This record gives sequence, C-alpha cells and structure tokens, in this order.
Amino acid sequence: MSTFFAKKNLFLRVAVGFALGIVLGFVAPGFSISTKVIGDLYLNLIKLMIIPIVVCAVFCGIANIRDGAMLRKIGFRTVLLYVVMFILSAAVSLAIAYAIRPGMGTVFENAPEYTGDITSPTISSFLTTIVPTNIVKAAADGSTLPVILFTIVFAVAIVSIGDAGKEVVAFMNSLSSAMFKMLSYFMELSPLGVMSLMAFSVAQYGAGIFSALAKYIFCCWLCCIVVFFVVMVLPTCLYTKVGFMQLLRACGKIALVTLSTTSSAATLPTTINVSMEDLGAPEGVSKFTLPLGCTINMCGGACSFCCLAVFVSDFYGIGLEFGTIVFLVLIATLINMAAPGIPGGGVVLGASFLSILGLPIDLMGPISGFYRLLDMAFTTINVEGDVAANLIISKSIGEYDGAAAGGAK
Repeated sequence: MSTFFAKKNLFLRVAVGFALGIVLGFVAPGFSISTKVIGDLYLNLIKLMIIPIVVCAVFCGIANIRDGAMLRKIGFRTVLLYVVMFILSAAVSLAIAYAIRPGMGTVFENAPEYTGDITSPTISSFLTTIVPTNIVKAAADGSTLPVILFTIVFAVAIVSIGDAGKEVVAFMNSLSSAMFKMLSYFMELSPLGVMSLMAFSVAQYGAGIFSALAKYIFCCWLCCIVVFFVVMVLPTCLYTKVGFMQLLRACGKIALVTLSTTSSAATLPTTINVSMEDLGAPEGVSKFTLPLGCTINMCGGACSFCCLAVFVSDFYGIGLEFGTIVFLVLIATLINMAAPGIPGGGVVLGASFLSILGLPIDLMGPISGFYRLLDMAFTTINVEGDVAANLIISKSIGEYDGAAAGGAK
C-alpha cells in the first residue's frame, strides 16, 4: 500500500481515479453530474498555478545559463535551431491532426457546446496584448503571454548585470522550488479531480467520449513518430553524415530511459553519455546544448499543444481560423520552455495554452487520467530532439563529422 501512495506512483493513483470515474459515470449519472464541483475546484487549482509556474520556469531557464563563453559562441544558433525544430514539429503535427481530426466523428448522447470567444488576433491587437501598461494587472487577469515576454526581458537584464543580479537569481531559484513543490501538492489531488471530471464526462456525453480520447492518443503518438523521422533523424543524417542505424540505436538507448521516467532532466546523464560515447559528439558542445535543450527544446511540446488544440476545438465544434493557428504555434513556441519537470506537470501547461487561445480546459481532466501514456511519447521526442540538435550544432561549428564518428561505441 505504501508503494501505491509513493510520490513516483502518482500516475497509478490517477489511473485508479480515472477508472472509478468511468464506473461512477455509468452507475450514478445524476450523482456524477452534481459532484462536478470537485473537478471544477481541481481545475481552479491548476489555473491558480499557471502564472507562478510560467514566471519561475522561464526566468530560471534563462538566468541559470552560466557558461558565458559558450553562450556567445553557439548560444544564438542553438536557440535558433531549437525554435526552427519546434516550428517544424508543430507544422507536421498540425498536418497530421487535421488529417485525423481526433475530436470529430464521434456520436455523443449530449453534444458538447462552447459559447466562449476564441482568440483570433490581428497583428496590431496581438502587439497591444503582449505589451500591457501594467504587468501586475496582466498577471492578475491571467494574461500569460505578456507575463512571459516581461519575464524573458527581465531574466536577460538580470543576467546582463552580472554579480549584481546574483541575489535576484538566488531568490527566483528558491521561489521556483517553492512553486513547484506547491504544484506537486496540488497534483496529489489529481486522482480525486480526475475521478470527478471523468464521471461527469461519461454521465454527460456517454460512451462516445472513449472513442474521441482513443483517437486523440493515437494522433499524439503518430505525430511524435513522424516528427522523430522527418524533423530529427533525416535532417541530422543528411547534414552530419552520421549513420542512420547508428543514430537509431543511440536514440533507442535513450528512449528506454525516457519511456520509463518521462523526465528530460532524469534522462540527461544518459543523453550526454550516449551522445558522446555512441555518436562521438564533442564533450564541450554536448555539455552545453544538451542541458540547455533539456530546458527549452520541447519538440514533444509542439506535438502536444497542436494535437490538443485541434482535438479540443473539434470536440466542441469550434473552427480555428488561419490567424488563430499561426497564433497558437507562436504561443506554443513561447511557453514550451516552461514545461514543469514533475509528474503530470504538462497538464498545467496544457490548461494555460488552451486558456490563452480562449478554448475550454474541461477536457484536461479526462486527459490527465492517461497523461502518463502521452508524456512517454512527448518526453522521448523532447530528448531525441536535443540529441539531433547537438549533432547539427557541433557540425555547424566544425567540431563533428558523422562519417568519422561511425566507429564510436
């Protein structure tokens, strides 16, 4: 029993809550609908943590880059490559998601409806939104995007003043630890929240909800697999000349760790070791780009956000205009660096992402019930993207030759 309640086994408790919610929804539909308030409170706790988590994660991700010489040498091209890979991953994911349409084609007992407003910004309104007159008010209103922009500029300013900013960095690191600990407390309530939301979903929409969720899982995994080969493996092999099978074998070793831990940080030692030993990547570049990628390179996040947006919008019968799709890719690019490194933390970022777009977040409850299954794919793609980017960056500065590294063990 103590093993079941261990912190690392939160996903097991969530799975139990998910299953109990399904049973409750079928057995006592009236009761399930009346107790949705429990699920609403759980979602409110997630919303409560969005701004603090985003601020802390973005600030610390930038401010804790201490290797100034390496940052000047390859920092810009590394960040640029990560952004390009993220956008390409988003484009591939959107194409696949719109081909599958996981939220469509399901018959519900009560068709879900949404009467809110979807964000469809013009360039002028977008610029006005991200540059508020009062950052405190923007945070109080839950406007995540201007808060992210302010935090990025603030973090860069703190880094630029050197020793004078050390106390601020130390404070923010402490605050970040406290906020993530607080979030971990709330995530312990996930089994109860998921049970309530799943019971409501089954009672409200009927068995059709399972068909939609199954299609969503399939869509996410397919996007990750296609992104892995199209965005990572093929460009890396063509540019660096590293052997196709050599790269796949190395990525396979790393995947064994990411699939079991669902943590980029926990996989980092393996990622560095495999990159250097199996692929012959240079040590200096690897020990800079891989930890940096662990923080800000989230190609799996591109798959996650794009599939989520298409799934939720289709589920509620909401059409996304082209401008909104471009906007969602931009938003996903900006907030992907804030992905929390705790079990189920991506649920918080998913809710934040939907809120910015003006889409309902109610489905995050049922999704969180099997998020571990999705997180296995997303985390693996995040880390494999770091490996690919590391080889490409090393090649671009003349420190890596894939053909010559073919004999690396």
